[in-house]
Amino acid sequence: MDTPCKQTAQPYIWNKWNPDAGLTSRRLNRRMVSVLDNGPSPSRGSAQQGSPKQRSTTPQAASNHAANSATSDPVPSVTASSASSASSAPANPTKADSPTAPTNSAPRDDTNNAHTGQNNPLATGVKKLNAKYVDGFSLSTKLVSIIIVLLTVGTVGITISLRQLLSNYLMDKTDSQLVQQAELVFKNTDILNNNLNSSNGLTTYYVKAYNKLDDHSATLLQPVFKNGVISSPDLPDDGSLDGHKLGVPWTAPSRVTLEDPATVPDYATLKMAEAPWRVVAMRWMNKTNSGSMQDLGIVYIGLSLNSQIDMVDTLTKFCVLVGIAVVLLGGVISAVAVQHTLEPLKRIEKKAALIAGGDLTQRIDTAPVNTEVGSLARSLNIMLMKVERSFRQQQATTDKMKRFVSDASHELRTPLAAIHGYAELYKMQRDMPGALERADVSIEHIEASSSRMTLLVEDLLSLARLDEGRGISVDQTVKLCSVLRDSLDDLHALDPERKVSTGVLTLGPDLYNGQPPALKEQPEPLPDLTITGDPNKLRQVITNIVGNIHRYTPSDSPVEIAAGTIGLDISPKDLHALPSEPASLERILFAASQYREDKLGVPYAFIRIADHGPGVPEESQAKIFERFYTADPSRARQKGGTGLGMAIAYSVVQAHSGFITATTTPGGGLTFLIVLPVSQDFREDSSDDLLF
Repeated sequence: MDTPCKQTAQPYIWNKWNPDAGLTSRRLNRRMVSVLDNGPSPSRGSAQQGSPKQRSTTPQAASNHAANSATSDPVPSVTASSASSASSAPANPTKADSPTAPTNSAPRDDTNNAHTGQNNPLATGVKKLNAKYVDGFSLSTKLVSIIIVLLTVGTVGITISLRQLLSNYLMDKTDSQLVQQAELVFKNTDILNNNLNSSNGLTTYYVKAYNKLDDHSATLLQPVFKNGVISSPDLPDDGSLDGHKLGVPWTAPSRVTLEDPATVPDYATLKMAEAPWRVVAMRWMNKTNSGSMQDLGIVYIGLSLNSQIDMVDTLTKFCVLVGIAVVLLGGVISAVAVQHTLEPLKRIEKKAALIAGGDLTQRIDTAPVNTEVGSLARSLNIMLMKVERSFRQQQATTDKMKRFVSDASHELRTPLAAIHGYAELYKMQRDMPGALERADVSIEHIEASSSRMTLLVEDLLSLARLDEGRGISVDQTVKLCSVLRDSLDDLHALDPERKVSTGVLTLGPDLYNGQPPALKEQPEPLPDLTITGDPNKLRQVITNIVGNIHRYTPSDSPVEIAAGTIGLDISPKDLHALPSEPASLERILFAASQYREDKLGVPYAFIRIADHGPGVPEESQAKIFERFYTADPSRARQKGGTGLGMAIAYSVVQAHSGFITATTTPGGGLTFLIVLPVSQDFREDSSDDLLF
């Protein structure tokens, strides 16, 4: 038997590495579960060998230990016979997990740990921290920070996974190498000792044998590093296993000594020597002359893990450097990408500031609607358009109201001034001769002024009621032909010499040149048209138009009245919103052409009244329906007009969700076109109030 290597310095134990660091993740998890369920485990080897003080070191104890081992289950062993007997060595054992004690712990009571979000102080603290610090950062900063955190977590997770994967793989390879080459290394210790050199890769094995016959242990193979640094595993000298199993590798701490205490090894060599060892214990069997196998003791064969640890550390450093580069590069790219992505939001913010300053004409730059920014920009533009339109309408309504109050005051002041003037005149002349005759003249003027003022007040009251949606009922049956014939009779009675013709309105052919089709009138008696509405108010509309024709056109100028039913591809709500201008009439005619093609839409009653008088300039035609508007105010007073007739007609048509406009008659004059829904059933399906 070879003698152990000579050691010239006191050894010191290296405690940096955990002896259980070589355990696989599954074995480590089972050990943790065992500790959690049963409390701290006893000291290593106490379950089998007892404490170190209780272990016997006498030859008799060693022989008893060998006898007990011989009667136990078969264990891996190495033989001391010639190399030819190596083929009879037992098969390589597999690694086995250490058993765990049964779990007897009761289920844990988590009642005290169940906190609601309202009473949990941790949740409350997180909310306060979030409100105080996190909400103070910009959206771009939050997004970039989240991306950097995710990249950091991802790189750390990948680094830990690769490190664990490589560590487990190298540990398995080392264990396999130890078990497979244990007998070969033990039989060739003499050759390996003769070639002992720090540069020889075969000297990384450590072999220690315990002979139970003479109760003596010896180091058969000891690797030596640079500068005489000696590293060996911390193993017992009495052949005990300290709770480990034969043939199953375990991790042992290193014991480092120096051949020459005066030398100072370099850091790399010392770090290599301080690496833990992977050790496997095998039974030392010897074949006797009689052919039987003799148990001589225990052989420890170890392999340093310095190369595996160095490889894992190198991979870790590389992954850390790559991870730092990835995080930095990802942070820069994410910052640029987030800034570029949020640039439209910054432009929206600037536009919003301009709009808040009062510039309602500003609009958000458009973007593809399939993106979030594009959808937001589109919604904001629609909202701004509606806000601007509402503001303009409110401003126009306010201006109209101011003008209305001014005009009403002016119109009421004239008859009141006349009444006041004639009353004073009567007082001045009542004591003069002929006062009675002059009093009659004054009373006639006062009566005329009061009648004009009464008519004006009644018209104002009618407009006020229409504005409030009162004084009108649109759910009655109206025969338009009867209303139109009564108005024709009134006009004939006022102007017996005037020629009045009737006809049926139809839609002309499509022109296919970008122009809408025209309304075509066929000379025929008025058709029987029945619609739903307020007959008295609609009669007032026709009467006001006929009254204007009587007042402002020559008594011998002709008048044409036509009516008909035409379908429109437009809803009453949209028709109600159209302004009284030529562009709206073109849209109505295009909608009629579309209805003729697809038969989708709503039927409407069309009424057209055309005269051939002096007419109204085109730039003033849209003002006809404004309150107190008259083309010639002096002539209006002379003829008894108040300037409210067309305004009342417009309000009545609007209350029926209809449309009215004035255009120039071909050859001179003025033409009124009225469009009314045949039925008012659409109001039952609409929650919107169509009355202004």
